[in-house]
Amino acid sequence: MKTRNEGFGKEVKRRIILGTYSLSSGYYDAYYLKALKGRTLIIEDFKKAFSRVNAIVTPVTTTTAFRLGEKISNPLEMYMADILTSSANLAGIPGISVPVGRDGNGLPIGLQIMGSHFQEKTVFNVAKAVESVCGPITPKL
Repeated sequence: MKTRNEGFGKEVKRRIILGTYSLSSGYYDAYYLKALKGRTLIIEDFKKAFSRVNAIVTPVTTTTAFRLGEKISNPLEMYMADILTSSANLAGIPGISVPVGRDGNGLPIGLQIMGSHFQEKTVFNVAKAVESVCGPITPKL
């Protein structure tokens, strides 16, 4: 109990509880099985895309970064910040986020690079090329 309480922040605990709830009796068919079917469609779409390209490059989030702790009281905004990065996890493909600049407030802007299954080397090579063009983006604390 102590390890779980100290090892996870509020957001992680919230997501664990949400996952546990969706797997509970009565919700398994309604949520989990539908999610598995949706996941299969996502995997197939990525396979189709990777038959034509070596990598897919997208923004990391739908907005530029927000300040650390700024959205902590709004879980929905926190979930929405992850929306563009969750597809790689669902499809089981490699992905990496690299900083490519700063917005008008000096906050980082990220680029996500995804590759086909087991193509981590391609993802790293594209990330290295992006970083060589953008230069180092050092954190501002």
